[in-house]
Amino acid sequence: MRLHQLASIAVLAVAAWWVLTGEFSTVGSAAKSEGETPAATEAAAPSGETQAAQGEAAKLQPVGWVKAPQTMHARTIRISGRTEADKRTDVAARVGGIVQDLLVEKGQAVKEGDVIMRVDPEARSAALKSAQQLLDQRQQELSAAEKLVKKGTLPKLQEDNARSALMAAWNQVESAQAELDRLEVKAPFSGIVDDTKVEKGASVSQGAPVATLIALDPVLAVGEVNEADLGAIAVGNKADVRLVTGNIVEGAIRFISRVATPATRTYKVEVEVLNPDLKIPAGMTTEIQLRGTPVLATLLPRSVLALSNSGEIGVRIVDAEDKVVFVPIDIVDDRPEALYLGGLPEGARVIVAGQNFVADGAKVAPVEADAETVKKLLDEAKASLTQ
Repeated sequence: MRLHQLASIAVLAVAAWWVLTGEFSTVGSAAKSEGETPAATEAAAPSGETQAAQGEAAKLQPVGWVKAPQTMHARTIRISGRTEADKRTDVAARVGGIVQDLLVEKGQAVKEGDVIMRVDPEARSAALKSAQQLLDQRQQELSAAEKLVKKGTLPKLQEDNARSALMAAWNQVESAQAELDRLEVKAPFSGIVDDTKVEKGASVSQGAPVATLIALDPVLAVGEVNEADLGAIAVGNKADVRLVTGNIVEGAIRFISRVATPATRTYKVEVEVLNPDLKIPAGMTTEIQLRGTPVLATLLPRSVLALSNSGEIGVRIVDAEDKVVFVPIDIVDDRPEALYLGGLPEGARVIVAGQNFVADGAKVAPVEADAETVKKLLDEAKASLTQ
C-alpha cells in the first residue's frame, strides 16, 4: 500500500474508536467546567414549574392601557333654530272713531306708555263737561241739604237723597273721563313699531289693530330638541347662538316645553339673549348649541370603543387581576377630536390597544401605553377643555 492510503486508514480507525468510547468532553460548549458539582448544574437549569409559568405568560395576549383623564363636562346639543321677539302684539283701538293723530312710524322705538294713536273725541269732550257741571250742582245741593237738616227744617231723608245724587254725578264724570282716555292708544311695553295699520283721518272700529309692536331686548333663539336629549338640559343652562352673520352670542335657556310637537316628537326650547343695541332682528336663522348639565366624563378617542357579545357599546378595561372587563358606557358628548364617556370607574385602566382581540374575562398581559399615546390623550383632553 501507498503511504497516504495507510494514513487514511489510521485516521479512520482513530475516529471510530473515539466515537465508540462516547468521550465528548473535549468539545468546547459541551464540556463541563472543572470542579462543577451536579447540584450546581441542577440549580442553573429552570425547574418544571418555572418553565410552565414562563410558557403560560408567553401565551397571554398583550394589551396596552392608559388611565384616561376625567373631568366635569357639559354635553353640547346642536339644533337649528331662529330668532324671535321676546314680545309681540297688535295694539288695538279701544273705541271707534276717526284717527286724529298717528304719532309713530314704522321702525320707531317707543317706551311703555307712549301714545301711538289718538282718536277724534268729537262729542266726548262735551259729555265730560256736562258731567262735571252736574257734579258741581249736586255738590251744592248736598251742602244746602246738610245745612237745612241741621236747622231742622228739612228731613234727614232729603240729605240722603242729595248724597246719592252726588255719587251718581261722580260716576258720570268718571265714565266720561274713561271714554276720553280710551281715545288714546298707548304702548303696553317698550319696543319697536314693526308695522302701522291705519293712517291719519281713517275710520277705525273698536278692537281694530292699529300697529304691531315687538320687543327685541332680550331676543329669543327658538329651536326644538328631540326626546332623547330632553333629559340633558335644564332651564338656566348656558347656550351659544351662532347667527348667519358668523357672530356667536351667549344666552341662557329660559323655557323648555313639556308637550311635544305631534308631527316631529320634539320639544320647543327658548334661549334668552341680551340685545341692548337691537342689532339682532327677529326671524334670523341660527345654530343653537345647548350646554347640558355638567357630569363626570372620561375623554377617550373613538378607537377604544368595543362591542360586547350582546352588541352593547362600551370599553374594555383591565381589573386588578389583569382580567378583561367590559364596561357599558354613555356617550356624554361627541366631539370631532374625541368622545366624552360616562359610566367609567375612576382610575380604570382602559385598554387602548388590542381591545378587539381579547375576550371578556380573559387574563391578559397588560402593558401601560407608551408616553406618546398618553400625551396624545392628554393633549386631546386639554384641547377639548379650552373650547
